[in-house]
Amino acid sequence: MKYDIIVIGSGPGGYVAAIRASQLGKKVAVVEKAEIGGICLNWGCIPTKALLKSAQVFNYTKHAADYGVNVGGEVEAQLDEMVKRSRGVAEGMSKGVQFLFKKNKIDQLKGFGKVKPGKVVEVTGDDKKVTEYSADQIIIATGARSRELPNLKQDGKKIIGYRDAMVLKEKPKKMIVVGSGAIGSEFAYFFNSIGVEVTLVEFLPNIVPLEDEEVSKALARSFKKAKMKIMLDSSVEKVDTSGKTCKVTINTKKGVVEEEADIVLSAVGITTNLEGLGLEEVGIKVENGKVMVDDFYQTSVPGYYAIGDIVHGPALAHTASHEGITCVEKIAGMDVEPLDYNNIPGCTYTSPEVASVGMTEKQAKEAGYELKVGKFPFSASGKASAAGNKDGFVKVIFDAKYGELLGCHMIGDNVTEMIAEIVVARKLETTGHEILKAVHPHPTMSEAVMEAVADAYDEVIHL
Repeated sequence: MKYDIIVIGSGPGGYVAAIRASQLGKKVAVVEKAEIGGICLNWGCIPTKALLKSAQVFNYTKHAADYGVNVGGEVEAQLDEMVKRSRGVAEGMSKGVQFLFKKNKIDQLKGFGKVKPGKVVEVTGDDKKVTEYSADQIIIATGARSRELPNLKQDGKKIIGYRDAMVLKEKPKKMIVVGSGAIGSEFAYFFNSIGVEVTLVEFLPNIVPLEDEEVSKALARSFKKAKMKIMLDSSVEKVDTSGKTCKVTINTKKGVVEEEADIVLSAVGITTNLEGLGLEEVGIKVENGKVMVDDFYQTSVPGYYAIGDIVHGPALAHTASHEGITCVEKIAGMDVEPLDYNNIPGCTYTSPEVASVGMTEKQAKEAGYELKVGKFPFSASGKASAAGNKDGFVKVIFDAKYGELLGCHMIGDNVTEMIAEIVVARKLETTGHEILKAVHPHPTMSEAVMEAVADAYDEVIHL
Protein backbone atom coordinates (compact mmCIF):
# COMPACT_ATOMS: atom_id res chain seq x y z
CA MET A 1 0.00 0.00 0.00
CA LYS A 2 1.23 3.50 -0.85
CA TYR A 3 0.95 6.47 1.54
CA ASP A 4 1.95 10.11 1.36
CA ILE A 5 3.56 9.88 4.81
CA ILE A 6 4.40 6.93 7.05
CA VAL A 7 5.34 7.72 10.64
CA ILE A 8 7.28 5.14 12.67
CA GLY A 9 6.37 5.58 16.35
CA SER A 10 3.20 6.95 17.94
CA GLY A 11 4.61 8.99 20.82
CA PRO A 12 4.01 12.74 21.24
CA GLY A 13 6.22 13.38 18.23
CA GLY A 14 4.83 10.68 15.96
CA TYR A 15 1.10 10.91 16.64
CA VAL A 16 1.11 14.73 16.50
CA ALA A 17 3.03 14.67 13.20
CA ALA A 18 0.55 12.14 11.80
CA ILE A 19 -2.53 14.12 12.80
CA ARG A 20 -1.10 17.41 11.46
CA ALA A 21 -0.20 15.68 8.19
CA SER A 22 -3.74 14.35 7.88
CA GLN A 23 -5.12 17.85 8.53
CA LEU A 24 -2.99 19.03 5.62
CA GLY A 25 -4.60 16.50 3.29
CA LYS A 26 -2.00 13.75 3.41
CA LYS A 27 -2.74 10.02 3.40
CA VAL A 28 -1.01 8.85 6.56
CA ALA A 29 -0.12 5.62 8.36
CA VAL A 30 1.53 5.16 11.76
CA VAL A 31 3.63 2.12 12.65
CA GLU A 32 3.60 1.19 16.35
CA LYS A 33 4.86 -2.02 17.99
CA ALA A 34 3.44 -1.28 21.47
CA GLU A 35 0.75 1.02 22.91
CA ILE A 36 -0.56 3.96 20.90
CA GLY A 37 0.73 7.18 22.47
CA GLY A 38 4.26 5.93 23.09
CA ILE A 39 6.28 6.08 26.30
CA CYS A 40 5.16 9.58 27.34
CA LEU A 41 1.49 8.80 27.33
CA ASN A 42 1.67 5.20 28.58
CA TRP A 43 4.82 5.01 30.71
CA GLY A 44 6.08 8.56 31.21
CA CYS A 45 4.57 12.02 31.37
CA ILE A 46 0.93 11.13 31.98
CA PRO A 47 0.96 8.17 34.41
CA THR A 48 3.75 9.71 36.50
CA LYS A 49 1.71 12.89 36.90
CA ALA A 50 -1.22 10.75 38.04
CA LEU A 51 1.00 9.16 40.71
CA LEU A 52 2.29 12.57 41.78
CA LYS A 53 -1.27 13.84 42.09
CA SER A 54 -2.06 10.90 44.38
CA ALA A 55 0.95 11.82 46.52
CA GLN A 56 -0.23 15.43 46.65
CA VAL A 57 -3.73 14.41 47.73
CA PHE A 58 -2.22 12.14 50.39
CA ASN A 59 -0.12 15.00 51.74
CA TYR A 60 -3.07 17.41 51.70
CA THR A 61 -5.14 14.88 53.63
CA LYS A 62 -2.37 14.36 56.20
CA HIS A 63 -2.30 18.12 56.79
CA ALA A 64 -6.06 18.68 56.51
CA ALA A 65 -6.18 20.00 60.08
CA ASP A 66 -3.98 22.92 58.97
CA TYR A 67 -6.91 24.00 56.77
CA GLY A 68 -9.55 23.53 59.43
CA VAL A 69 -10.68 20.15 58.10
CA ASN A 70 -11.05 17.10 60.34
CA VAL A 71 -10.75 13.89 58.31
CA GLY A 72 -10.64 11.61 61.35
CA GLY A 73 -8.53 8.49 61.74
CA GLU A 74 -5.16 7.64 60.25
CA VAL A 75 -4.57 8.47 56.59
CA GLU A 76 -3.00 5.66 54.58
CA ALA A 77 -1.23 5.69 51.21
CA GLN A 78 -2.37 2.65 49.20
CA LEU A 79 0.28 2.18 46.53
CA ASP A 80 -1.67 -0.50 44.64
CA GLU A 81 -4.68 1.81 44.30
CA MET A 82 -2.46 4.73 43.26
CA VAL A 83 -0.89 2.54 40.57
CA LYS A 84 -4.32 1.32 39.46
CA ARG A 85 -5.54 4.90 39.04
CA SER A 86 -2.36 5.87 37.19
CA ARG A 87 -2.70 2.98 34.72
CA GLY A 88 -6.34 3.89 34.17
CA VAL A 89 -5.44 7.48 33.33
CA ALA A 90 -2.78 6.30 30.84
CA GLU A 91 -5.19 3.83 29.24
CA GLY A 92 -7.82 6.53 28.81
CA MET A 93 -5.34 8.87 27.14
CA SER A 94 -4.16 6.12 24.79
CA LYS A 95 -7.76 5.46 23.74
CA GLY A 96 -8.08 9.19 23.14
CA VAL A 97 -5.22 9.14 20.62
CA GLN A 98 -6.74 6.07 18.92
CA PHE A 99 -9.97 8.04 18.57
CA LEU A 100 -8.05 10.93 17.01
CA PHE A 101 -6.46 8.51 14.52
CA LYS A 102 -9.91 7.28 13.45
CA LYS A 103 -11.24 10.84 13.29
CA ASN A 104 -8.36 11.86 11.03
CA LYS A 105 -8.48 8.66 8.93
CA ILE A 106 -4.97 7.58 9.92
CA ASP A 107 -4.12 3.91 9.40
CA GLN A 108 -2.49 2.06 12.31
CA LEU A 109 0.10 -0.51 11.28
CA LYS A 110 0.78 -2.82 14.25
CA GLY A 111 4.35 -4.08 14.43
CA PHE A 112 8.04 -3.14 14.34
CA GLY A 113 8.94 -0.70 11.58
CA LYS A 114 12.19 -0.78 9.61
CA VAL A 115 13.15 1.66 6.88
CA LYS A 116 14.47 0.39 3.56
CA PRO A 117 15.90 2.11 0.47
CA GLY A 118 13.37 3.50 -1.99
CA LYS A 119 11.14 5.01 0.71
CA VAL A 120 9.84 1.68 1.90
CA VAL A 121 8.87 0.68 5.45
CA GLU A 122 8.95 -2.99 6.41
CA VAL A 123 6.54 -3.84 9.24
CA THR A 124 7.03 -7.07 11.21
CA GLY A 125 3.90 -8.02 13.14
CA ASP A 126 3.63 -9.97 16.40
CA ASP A 127 3.01 -13.07 14.29
CA LYS A 128 6.40 -12.44 12.53
CA LYS A 129 4.57 -11.73 9.28
CA VAL A 130 6.42 -9.07 7.24
CA THR A 131 4.57 -6.50 5.12
CA GLU A 132 6.08 -3.69 3.06
CA TYR A 133 4.55 -0.26 2.62
CA SER A 134 5.81 2.65 0.53
CA ALA A 135 5.48 6.39 1.04
CA ASP A 136 6.56 9.69 -0.47
CA GLN A 137 7.97 10.69 2.93
CA ILE A 138 8.93 8.66 6.01
CA ILE A 139 9.18 10.18 9.50
CA ILE A 140 11.08 8.23 12.17
CA ALA A 141 9.92 8.98 15.72
CA THR A 142 10.97 5.95 17.74
CA GLY A 143 11.84 7.79 20.98
CA ALA A 144 14.03 6.52 23.79
CA ARG A 145 14.16 4.20 26.79
CA SER A 146 15.76 4.15 30.23
CA ARG A 147 19.56 4.22 30.03
CA GLU A 148 21.42 1.37 31.69
CA LEU A 149 24.87 1.76 33.21
CA PRO A 150 27.22 -1.27 33.18
CA ASN A 151 27.41 -1.22 36.99
CA LEU A 152 23.66 -0.62 37.38
CA LYS A 153 22.04 -3.34 35.30
CA GLN A 154 18.27 -3.36 35.72
CA ASP A 155 16.72 -6.68 36.73
CA GLY A 156 13.18 -5.36 37.15
CA LYS A 157 13.07 -6.46 40.80
CA LYS A 158 15.82 -4.94 42.93
CA ILE A 159 17.38 -2.60 40.38
CA ILE A 160 14.58 -0.97 38.42
CA GLY A 161 13.91 1.70 35.82
CA TYR A 162 11.02 4.15 35.56
CA ARG A 163 8.61 1.64 34.00
CA ASP A 164 9.02 -0.78 36.91
CA ALA A 165 8.77 2.10 39.41
CA MET A 166 5.32 2.96 38.06
CA VAL A 167 3.85 -0.46 38.76
CA LEU A 168 5.46 -1.57 42.03
CA LYS A 169 3.16 -4.01 43.78
CA GLU A 170 4.18 -3.06 47.30
CA LYS A 171 5.79 -0.10 48.99
CA PRO A 172 9.49 -0.65 49.81
CA LYS A 173 10.85 0.49 53.15
CA LYS A 174 14.01 2.01 51.68
CA MET A 175 14.85 3.15 48.17
CA ILE A 176 17.95 4.65 46.57
CA VAL A 177 17.28 6.82 43.50
CA VAL A 178 20.30 7.27 41.25
CA GLY A 179 20.14 10.47 39.20
CA SER A 180 18.30 13.67 40.13
CA GLY A 181 17.09 14.95 36.79
CA ALA A 182 13.35 15.40 36.29
CA ILE A 183 12.60 11.65 36.31
CA GLY A 184 14.75 10.85 39.34
CA SER A 185 13.56 13.82 41.37
CA GLU A 186 9.90 13.15 40.62
CA PHE A 187 10.11 9.51 41.71
CA ALA A 188 12.20 10.44 44.76
CA TYR A 189 9.51 12.95 45.76
CA PHE A 190 6.67 10.48 45.11
CA PHE A 191 8.08 7.60 47.13
CA ASN A 192 9.30 9.89 49.92
CA SER A 193 5.79 11.40 50.11
CA ILE A 194 4.11 8.04 50.68
CA GLY A 195 6.50 7.07 53.47
CA VAL A 196 9.47 5.38 51.80
CA GLU A 197 12.94 6.23 53.16
CA VAL A 198 14.55 7.74 50.06
CA THR A 199 18.20 8.51 49.35
CA LEU A 200 18.81 10.58 46.21
CA VAL A 201 22.29 10.16 44.68
CA GLU A 202 23.57 12.77 42.20
CA PHE A 203 26.93 12.72 40.39
CA LEU A 204 26.98 16.53 39.95
CA PRO A 205 27.19 19.25 42.68
CA ASN A 206 23.44 20.04 42.56
CA ILE A 207 20.18 18.13 42.12
CA VAL A 208 18.15 18.95 38.98
CA PRO A 209 21.54 20.03 37.59
CA LEU A 210 20.18 21.68 34.44
CA GLU A 211 18.27 24.23 36.49
CA ASP A 212 19.47 27.58 37.84
CA GLU A 213 21.65 26.98 40.90
CA GLU A 214 19.33 28.90 43.24
CA VAL A 215 16.42 26.69 42.17
CA SER A 216 18.46 23.51 42.64
CA LYS A 217 19.44 24.53 46.17
CA ALA A 218 15.85 25.49 47.03
CA LEU A 219 14.52 22.11 45.88
CA ALA A 220 17.26 20.33 47.85
CA ARG A 221 16.20 22.24 50.99
CA SER A 222 12.60 21.21 50.42
CA PHE A 223 13.59 17.55 49.96
CA LYS A 224 15.74 17.58 53.09
CA LYS A 225 12.90 19.20 55.04
CA ALA A 226 10.79 16.21 53.97
CA LYS A 227 13.46 13.90 55.50
CA MET A 228 14.95 12.81 52.17
CA LYS A 229 18.67 12.05 52.19
CA ILE A 230 20.63 13.73 49.37
CA MET A 231 24.14 12.71 48.31
CA LEU A 232 25.81 15.17 45.89
CA ASP A 233 29.09 14.74 44.00
CA SER A 234 28.49 11.02 44.42
CA SER A 235 28.38 8.00 42.14
CA VAL A 236 27.15 4.43 42.56
CA GLU A 237 30.09 2.08 41.99
CA LYS A 238 28.30 -1.24 42.40
CA VAL A 239 25.16 -2.88 43.75
CA ASP A 240 25.19 -6.27 45.46
CA THR A 241 21.75 -7.87 45.03
CA SER A 242 22.68 -11.34 46.28
CA GLY A 243 21.06 -10.85 49.69
CA LYS A 244 17.56 -9.94 50.76
CA THR A 245 18.31 -6.23 50.23
CA CYS A 246 20.61 -4.22 47.93
CA LYS A 247 24.01 -3.27 49.27
CA VAL A 248 25.01 -0.15 47.34
CA THR A 249 28.61 1.07 47.21
CA ILE A 250 28.72 4.84 46.68
CA ASN A 251 31.81 6.93 45.99
CA THR A 252 31.47 10.34 47.68
CA LYS A 253 33.72 13.37 48.23
CA LYS A 254 34.47 12.03 51.71
CA GLY A 255 35.24 8.52 50.53
CA VAL A 256 33.44 5.27 49.76
CA VAL A 257 30.31 4.46 51.76
CA GLU A 258 27.82 1.60 51.71
CA GLU A 259 24.07 2.16 51.81
CA GLU A 260 21.35 -0.45 52.07
CA ALA A 261 17.97 -0.38 50.33
CA ASP A 262 15.16 -2.66 49.25
CA ILE A 263 15.16 -1.19 45.76
CA VAL A 264 17.55 0.89 43.64
CA LEU A 265 15.84 3.06 41.02
CA SER A 266 18.12 3.97 38.13
CA ALA A 267 17.24 7.36 36.62
CA VAL A 268 20.50 8.18 34.87
CA GLY A 269 19.09 9.37 31.58
CA ILE A 270 17.79 7.80 28.39
CA THR A 271 19.06 5.89 25.34
CA THR A 272 17.64 6.39 21.85
CA ASN A 273 15.75 3.57 20.13
CA LEU A 274 17.70 3.20 16.89
CA GLU A 275 18.48 -0.51 16.87
CA GLY A 276 17.15 -2.54 13.96
CA LEU A 277 15.63 0.45 12.15
CA GLY A 278 17.67 -0.06 8.98
CA LEU A 279 19.34 3.37 9.14
CA GLU A 280 22.73 2.12 7.92
CA GLU A 281 21.13 0.19 5.06
CA VAL A 282 19.41 3.37 3.86
CA GLY A 283 22.50 5.54 4.49
CA ILE A 284 21.00 7.77 7.17
CA LYS A 285 23.77 9.42 9.22
CA VAL A 286 23.88 8.93 12.99
CA GLU A 287 26.27 10.73 15.37
CA ASN A 288 26.64 10.02 19.09
CA GLY A 289 23.42 8.04 19.15
CA LYS A 290 21.38 10.76 17.45
CA VAL A 291 20.08 10.96 13.88
CA MET A 292 21.55 13.94 12.03
CA VAL A 293 18.87 16.25 10.60
CA ASP A 294 18.56 19.74 9.10
CA ASP A 295 16.44 22.58 10.53
CA PHE A 296 13.28 20.89 9.22
CA TYR A 297 14.21 17.35 10.32
CA GLN A 298 15.21 15.85 6.98
CA THR A 299 17.98 13.28 7.42
CA SER A 300 21.02 12.87 5.19
CA VAL A 301 18.79 10.91 2.79
CA PRO A 302 15.99 12.90 1.06
CA GLY A 303 12.51 11.71 1.91
CA TYR A 304 13.50 10.34 5.31
CA TYR A 305 12.92 12.50 8.38
CA ALA A 306 13.52 12.10 12.13
CA ILE A 307 12.02 13.88 15.15
CA GLY A 308 11.87 13.65 18.93
CA ASP A 309 14.31 12.02 21.32
CA ILE A 310 16.33 10.46 18.48
CA VAL A 311 17.55 13.87 17.22
CA HIS A 312 19.63 16.53 18.96
CA GLY A 313 17.69 18.80 21.30
CA PRO A 314 15.85 18.52 24.63
CA ALA A 315 14.28 15.07 25.04
CA LEU A 316 10.87 16.46 25.98
CA ALA A 317 7.38 15.55 24.80
CA HIS A 318 6.44 19.12 23.84
CA THR A 319 9.69 19.47 21.87
CA ALA A 320 8.89 16.32 19.88
CA SER A 321 5.34 17.52 19.17
CA HIS A 322 6.52 20.86 17.80
CA GLU A 323 9.24 19.16 15.76
CA GLY A 324 6.58 16.90 14.24
CA ILE A 325 4.36 19.82 13.31
CA THR A 326 7.28 21.80 11.86
CA CYS A 327 8.41 18.76 9.88
CA VAL A 328 5.08 17.97 8.19
CA GLU A 329 4.25 21.61 7.52
CA LYS A 330 7.58 21.95 5.69
CA ILE A 331 6.85 18.74 3.76
CA ALA A 332 3.44 20.23 2.81
CA GLY A 333 5.16 23.33 1.39
CA MET A 334 4.11 25.77 4.07
CA ASP A 335 6.27 28.76 5.02
CA VAL A 336 7.58 27.66 8.43
CA GLU A 337 10.41 28.83 10.63
CA PRO A 338 12.84 26.54 12.46
CA LEU A 339 12.09 25.70 16.09
CA ASP A 340 13.86 27.99 18.58
CA TYR A 341 15.55 25.55 20.94
CA ASN A 342 16.53 28.39 23.26
CA ASN A 343 12.88 28.97 24.09
CA ILE A 344 11.73 25.51 25.14
CA PRO A 345 10.43 25.29 28.73
CA GLY A 346 11.42 22.54 31.11
CA CYS A 347 9.20 21.33 33.97
CA THR A 348 9.75 19.07 36.97
CA TYR A 349 6.58 18.01 38.77
CA THR A 350 7.89 17.58 42.30
CA SER A 351 6.43 19.53 45.20
CA PRO A 352 7.41 22.31 44.99
CA GLU A 353 7.31 22.25 41.20
CA VAL A 354 10.19 23.55 39.08
CA ALA A 355 9.85 25.33 35.73
CA SER A 356 12.32 27.25 33.60
CA VAL A 357 13.07 28.62 30.15
CA GLY A 358 16.12 30.29 28.63
CA MET A 359 19.49 30.93 30.23
CA THR A 360 20.40 30.41 33.86
CA GLU A 361 22.12 33.30 35.61
CA LYS A 362 25.45 31.47 35.36
CA GLN A 363 25.02 30.82 31.63
CA ALA A 364 24.10 34.45 30.97
CA LYS A 365 27.18 35.69 32.83
CA GLU A 366 29.40 33.23 30.99
CA ALA A 367 27.94 34.49 27.70
CA GLY A 368 29.16 37.98 28.60
CA TYR A 369 25.86 39.72 29.32
CA GLU A 370 25.54 42.53 31.85
CA LEU A 371 22.48 41.49 33.81
CA LYS A 372 19.43 42.80 35.59
CA VAL A 373 18.14 40.03 37.86
CA GLY A 374 14.83 40.17 39.69
CA LYS A 375 13.46 37.74 42.24
CA PHE A 376 10.16 37.54 44.07
CA PRO A 377 9.61 34.99 46.87
CA PHE A 378 6.23 33.29 47.32
CA SER A 379 6.56 34.10 51.02
CA ALA A 380 5.38 37.59 49.95
CA SER A 381 2.52 36.23 47.81
CA GLY A 382 -1.02 36.50 49.14
CA LYS A 383 -2.21 33.53 47.05
CA ALA A 384 0.66 31.33 48.28
CA SER A 385 -0.10 32.28 51.89
CA ALA A 386 -3.79 31.47 51.41
CA ALA A 387 -2.93 28.15 49.75
CA GLY A 388 -0.66 27.18 52.65
CA ASN A 389 2.64 26.71 50.82
CA LYS A 390 4.95 29.71 50.61
CA ASP A 391 8.06 27.82 49.46
CA GLY A 392 9.77 29.04 46.32
CA PHE A 393 10.22 32.07 44.12
CA VAL A 394 10.24 33.46 40.59
CA LYS A 395 13.55 34.68 39.18
CA VAL A 396 13.92 36.64 35.93
CA ILE A 397 17.11 37.50 34.06
CA PHE A 398 17.37 40.44 31.65
CA ASP A 399 20.16 41.79 29.48
CA ALA A 400 20.81 45.20 31.07
CA LYS A 401 21.86 46.81 27.76
CA TYR A 402 18.92 45.97 25.49
CA GLY A 403 16.32 44.64 27.93
CA GLU A 404 16.12 41.16 26.37
CA LEU A 405 14.45 38.61 28.65
CA LEU A 406 17.21 36.01 28.76
CA GLY A 407 15.64 33.50 31.13
CA CYS A 408 13.19 32.76 33.90
CA HIS A 409 13.38 30.20 36.70
CA MET A 410 10.56 29.27 39.06
CA ILE A 411 10.08 26.96 42.00
CA GLY A 412 6.80 26.66 43.89
CA ASP A 413 3.22 25.43 43.64
CA ASN A 414 1.76 25.50 40.11
CA VAL A 415 4.80 27.10 38.47
CA THR A 416 4.63 24.54 35.62
CA GLU A 417 1.37 26.29 34.67
CA MET A 418 2.99 29.75 34.92
CA ILE A 419 6.10 29.32 32.76
CA ALA A 420 4.14 29.59 29.50
CA GLU A 421 3.73 33.35 30.11
CA ILE A 422 7.49 33.75 29.84
CA VAL A 423 7.74 31.47 26.79
CA VAL A 424 5.19 33.63 24.96
CA ALA A 425 6.85 36.84 26.18
CA ARG A 426 10.24 35.68 24.84
CA LYS A 427 8.67 34.54 21.55
CA LEU A 428 7.17 38.03 21.12
CA GLU A 429 10.43 39.70 22.26
CA THR A 430 8.48 41.39 25.05
CA THR A 431 10.32 43.88 27.26
CA GLY A 432 10.30 43.94 31.04
CA HIS A 433 8.28 47.16 31.06
CA GLU A 434 5.59 45.56 28.86
CA ILE A 435 5.25 42.72 31.38
CA LEU A 436 5.02 45.30 34.19
CA LYS A 437 2.25 47.18 32.41
CA ALA A 438 0.27 43.98 31.66
CA VAL A 439 -2.23 43.70 34.52
CA HIS A 440 -1.86 40.44 36.44
CA PRO A 441 -4.90 39.25 38.42
CA HIS A 442 -4.87 39.35 42.21
CA PRO A 443 -4.51 37.16 44.16
CA THR A 444 -2.66 34.70 41.93
CA MET A 445 0.69 32.95 41.90
CA SER A 446 1.31 34.55 38.49
CA GLU A 447 1.60 37.98 40.12
CA ALA A 448 5.07 36.84 41.19
CA VAL A 449 6.21 37.08 37.56
CA MET A 450 5.24 40.77 37.41
CA GLU A 451 6.78 41.39 40.83
CA ALA A 452 10.06 39.66 39.90
CA VAL A 453 10.30 41.82 36.76
CA ALA A 454 9.57 44.88 38.90
CA ASP A 455 12.39 43.83 41.24
CA ALA A 456 14.81 43.63 38.30
CA TYR A 457 13.96 47.25 37.43
CA ASP A 458 13.84 48.53 41.04
CA GLU A 459 10.07 49.04 40.94
CA VAL A 460 8.92 46.19 43.17
CA ILE A 461 6.02 47.11 45.46
CA HIS A 462 5.54 44.14 47.76
CA LEU A 463 9.09 43.56 48.98
